[in-house]
Amino acid sequence: MYVGALELDILLGDVRSLKEKRSIVRPIVAGLQRFGVSAAETGSHDRYRRVLLGVGIVSAGVDHVNDVLDTCERNVAERPELQLLAVRRRIFGPED
Repeated sequence: MYVGALELDILLGDVRSLKEKRSIVRPIVAGLQRFGVSAAETGSHDRYRRVLLGVGIVSAGVDHVNDVLDTCERNVAERPELQLLAVRRRIFGPED
């Protein structure tokens, strides 16, 4: 069993309220969940233009974990309304 975790640090465009931030973040999280992962806003809750998203997946194969996390990262990076500042990835396997 392998567990993959992805942490995405995101800068949003011209956002002036938390309500406006949520209206951008919700579709991103829903879009990530289409790939069979768990996704949620995990940080920077009180900052208008910053978002920290967490993505997690469990699979029998490490290649599948890497493929899905790559897809999730690409999906977020391609969105024109935001800038992906940093990505942190961790994979835990049977040896950990």
